[in-house]
Amino acid sequence: MGDIAEALVELLRKECLARGFNGIKGLSVVFRAMDIDYSKRITFDELKEGIKKFGLTLPDNYIHLLFVAFDINKSGGIDFCEFMHKLRPPLSKCRKDVINEAFDRLDVNNDGSISIEDLKVVYASNIKQHPKILSGEWTEEKALKQFLNTIDSPECPDGKVTREEFMNYYSGVSSMVEDDAYFDLTMRSCFALPPKGTTN
Repeated sequence: MGDIAEALVELLRKECLARGFNGIKGLSVVFRAMDIDYSKRITFDELKEGIKKFGLTLPDNYIHLLFVAFDINKSGGIDFCEFMHKLRPPLSKCRKDVINEAFDRLDVNNDGSISIEDLKVVYASNIKQHPKILSGEWTEEKALKQFLNTIDSPECPDGKVTREEFMNYYSGVSSMVEDDAYFDLTMRSCFALPPKGTTN
C-alpha cells in the first residue's frame, strides 16, 4: 500500500509541476484552492474535489490512500506543513547539505530560525548596495523583510523562517535546476558560502 501511496503523491507532484506550481508559493496556491472552507486544513472531500479539478480521475480508495499519506499526524485533516512536506520535490543529499549550510550561515544566533536581527548581522556591510535602498524606495529594514517574506510560509507568516520553511522554499528553486553541481555553486554564490570541501 505504501508504494501505491507514494506513486499517487508523485502523480500529484508532477501535475503541480506541470502547471507551474513549484516551490512554497506555488504549492500554497494549490493548498488554498483545495481548502474550500478556508479552515487551513484539507478534508478528504476537499482533496477529492481538488483532484477532480486537476483533471485526475482516481477511485475513492486511491484518494483515501493519498489522504492518509498526507495526514502525517493522523489528525483527520491535512495542514499546510504536511502538504508541503509531501509535495515538495525530493532533494539529493548534496542539495540538502548546501541548503542546510546556507541556513546555518543566516541563523546567526543558532535558535533554529532566521529573523531580521540575524539578517542585519549577515548583510550589515552590503545591504546598503541594494538598488531600492540606493534609490530611497526602501529602507534597509524593508529590504530584509522582503527577503524573509519571500521564504516565510504563506499559510503562517510570522516574520521568521524555520529550517523547514527554508528547505521548502529552496526545494522549489532546486526543481528548476537539473545539475547538482550547478545548484551547489549557485547556492554558494548567493550566500557567500566557502567552496565545497573547505571550511571557514
